[in-house]
Amino acid sequence: MSSEANLLPLIVEPEQLAQHLDAPELLIVDVPLRAESYAAGHVPGAVFLDHRQLLRGRGEIPTEVPDTDTLSALFSSLGLTRDTHVVAYDDEGGGWAGRLLWTLDLIGHTRYSYLNGGIHAWRAEGLPLSTDDVAPTPSHYQADILNPDAAIDRETLQERLGEKGLAIWDARSPQEYGGEKGQNRHLGHIPGAVNMEWTDAMDRDRHLRIRDYVELITELEAMGITPDMEVVTHCQSHHRSGFTWLVGKALGIERMRAYPGSWQEWGNRDDTPIER
Repeated sequence: MSSEANLLPLIVEPEQLAQHLDAPELLIVDVPLRAESYAAGHVPGAVFLDHRQLLRGRGEIPTEVPDTDTLSALFSSLGLTRDTHVVAYDDEGGGWAGRLLWTLDLIGHTRYSYLNGGIHAWRAEGLPLSTDDVAPTPSHYQADILNPDAAIDRETLQERLGEKGLAIWDARSPQEYGGEKGQNRHLGHIPGAVNMEWTDAMDRDRHLRIRDYVELITELEAMGITPDMEVVTHCQSHHRSGFTWLVGKALGIERMRAYPGSWQEWGNRDDTPIER
């Protein structure tokens, strides 16, 4: 489905979304870090999603994508159909919303948008809030991994380290990147990875909207990331990098991928190369 057919652009401003709240094909999903945020007031019509449902939550790589049966059940419970246009947002500037949209991208559902700045920007614009619990109308959605290139696994990434045209964007804090802090068996970063902390792509003066695109592109290019490259982003659990994946897409990086195993996997193995 071409993006031209989409109801809204990839990055939608609060006032734009406010004009489409009654659109029947719209599914607005609030996926907050803190559940209280939804209860305190959400975009009218938005359904609540517990962000933990976006992670496998068990096994060797708990940060991996849930299996397709689990994803099918999840998206059916939210009422997703092939024609649904999803708008995601959260209460922290785009981490969990980005993870949700990345999951949709992975299953080939390309009708999606991010509410720029999330609930902070919505509230700051004085737009209506609801405290009603919205019960979605369940659907029968069959989720399959139709766009596997949205993700990359450890083995593939390890084989391709140092490849020209491949960049790794580590969205963790400089302290984690530098190996000064972390809860893993090994600390540091993937060889060749560059570091821009996820919050550095947010505009704190504009209620956590994505920062000026020209400035971001300039900063990324100075770090060695250009829009023509294949860019892999990760953090500790592919939560913070849900946002950096989204930012890369917004900036026009066409081959934007995420490593869901993230440092949780890489930093807990003994056979992965690490730089400090």
